[in-house]
Amino acid sequence: MVDDAAPLAPDPPGGTPDVGVLNATFAATLVDEWVRGGVSDAVVCPGSRSTPLALALAADGRIRVHVHHDERAGAFLALGLGRALGRPAVVLTTSGTAAVELHPAVVEADLDRVPLLAVTADRPPELRDVGAPQTVDQQHLFGRAPRWFADPGPPDAAAEGTWRSVAARSVLEAVGPRSGPVHLNLPFREPLHGSPAALPPGRSGGAAWHARPPGAGVSGEQIEAVAACLRPAAARGLIVVGGAVADPAGVLALADAWGWPVVADPRSGCRVEHPLVVAHADAVLRVDGPRRDATAVLRLGTIPASKVVAKWSAASTGPQVVVEAGGAWLDPHRTAALLVAAEPGALARGLAGVAEPASADPGWSAGWRAADDAVAAVMAAELDGEGPVTEPGTARAVAAAVPPGGSLVVSSSMPVRDVEWFAGSLPGVTVHANRGANGIDGVVSTAVGVALAGAPTVTLVGDVALLHDTNALLGLAGRDVDLVVVVVDNDGGGIFSFLPQAAALDADRFEQLFGTPHGVDLGRLAAAHHLALRTIDTAEAVGPAVARGLAAGGVHLLRVVTDRARNVEVHERLQTAAGAAVRAACGEVG
Repeated sequence: MVDDAAPLAPDPPGGTPDVGVLNATFAATLVDEWVRGGVSDAVVCPGSRSTPLALALAADGRIRVHVHHDERAGAFLALGLGRALGRPAVVLTTSGTAAVELHPAVVEADLDRVPLLAVTADRPPELRDVGAPQTVDQQHLFGRAPRWFADPGPPDAAAEGTWRSVAARSVLEAVGPRSGPVHLNLPFREPLHGSPAALPPGRSGGAAWHARPPGAGVSGEQIEAVAACLRPAAARGLIVVGGAVADPAGVLALADAWGWPVVADPRSGCRVEHPLVVAHADAVLRVDGPRRDATAVLRLGTIPASKVVAKWSAASTGPQVVVEAGGAWLDPHRTAALLVAAEPGALARGLAGVAEPASADPGWSAGWRAADDAVAAVMAAELDGEGPVTEPGTARAVAAAVPPGGSLVVSSSMPVRDVEWFAGSLPGVTVHANRGANGIDGVVSTAVGVALAGAPTVTLVGDVALLHDTNALLGLAGRDVDLVVVVVDNDGGGIFSFLPQAAALDADRFEQLFGTPHGVDLGRLAAAHHLALRTIDTAEAVGPAVARGLAAGGVHLLRVVTDRARNVEVHERLQTAAGAAVRAACGEVG
């Protein structure tokens, strides 16, 4: 690393700046300041115009560099790192359409508040709007999605005192109260290669400039405002927890203090064995009954994956409070009486420790416990035995096979719903899902990024989601990750079989536009990337296959073949059985 004690070397005789040295010094300064701010990983996508920064990242031994051929997949890899680490990873591209490829991941990072540093190299101003090759308008390329956009212009020795500020602010904006993506657009003039001179001096305190712990600053006024809103209707209160909760134990502390059941999304960290935790709310809420009549709802974190839970919350007539760390307006049905910008778990812990406990109806929580236990018994009886593979059974087995301390990355579409409906408790498992935009692109790349953070990782995806992200497999065999990819292969878009279009259209038209069979041999696709794919034929073999893959280490691809029409039948059968069990349980308690 270059000594940062002295200013940039003076220009060579004649006063002409050494552009190569300027570029290299500027880039090395950014990297040094990013490291000071806690950045540990960078995804570099090959390109020419980004040479100064690529070389600076590679030369700094304090940062891990992950090279990826595809910018779109590389951006999602950086997103996965940001999800798992809680701090931004850099994704670097050259100019032109390479920069455009970052947009899907930037959108996801925006909507799900994942820290990300999207860094795009660019042509200098004199080459813009004159037909220069590989030049597009990269100013505010990602619209309103980034938390901050900056284009400091080509490196200039006169501005060297501002370089560290640009890098420091980029990390600060990415990890701020409303964390998310930052876009730095960096124009470079040629020559692009040079050796860095001494860096501008760093400010004292190193990384202290961004030391703002998540959840800090929950105020007594916030706690009292929430308590005042909920206390008058506390008899049958319910806590609904989505994602982005830094302190799940704080939520459980509130449940214990107030006696309120907790509807726990798989991403919440609250899906543990606890007398007040409800793991099958989607099935419970599909049944009409007195146990659904909540008098107050406390909604914590991001919106749950279950549409049934969201609709039920919207239909509840009692006061509703939404708590989200960045203060995002997460109220699509516009039913919230109060929205609070605070870390949800920290605020819940504050409520438990400061506010007077609510006067809960003990029969209310008992009814939820009985209903949830009844659904759990149905799922165990229907899905835990021997027989052919099913999509619900696969989701349940995969989730159960992830060890405590491991990570589960779940695709949108059917996998996230199946984990929500059928997985049950997830003690010690961190569940990730790209639920900001709810897209299916970039799922495997996201899982690779999560795995690079160090935890044993399993991802559950559908075949179409895998095909959307096949470039995630580029170089995957050579990456140092422990990752098991489970692909549910029903040869098309399985979720569409649940929609009204499936019954309204003739079979051929439905298959043409919605079922969309692709006929891809996933085994050959895997082999092209020097990866082996194993097909699992029986329900009882899914969990052990995942466990063996994790125990062996490295990358493993498992394929489960299902039928789309039969999958609808299986879901309907399970929902019918669960509904009957809930009615019986509510009748017994009530």
